[in-house]
Amino acid sequence: MSANIVFIETAEQLDALFERSNHEPVAIFKHSNSCGISADVLSQTTAIDGELNVVVIQQHRDLSNAIADKTVYRHQSPQAFVIRAGKPVYHATHYGIDPRKIEEALKNS
Repeated sequence: MSANIVFIETAEQLDALFERSNHEPVAIFKHSNSCGISADVLSQTTAIDGELNVVVIQQHRDLSNAIADKTVYRHQSPQAFVIRAGKPVYHATHYGIDPRKIEEALKNS
């Protein structure tokens, strides 16, 4: 299986994701397009069975900052979250990001 990749490009899309998390968990991945680690981890993470919402930080640093504000986790990249009821139930950065754990958090709603 491979993830359904959705690029988040507006504050409205991000707000809608957090709202949707009240009904089902959502996965968010903050990606740096200039970082080899981020490219490697994103490639691994796209194997999840589910939707992966990606924010490219070079293009949308404002959204990256908004995620940091909403989750109270300092910005890093790569950085992955699963959000449920507006709160992170999974968080990891760099090579600590585990696609299996993201998938488990998405399925344990």
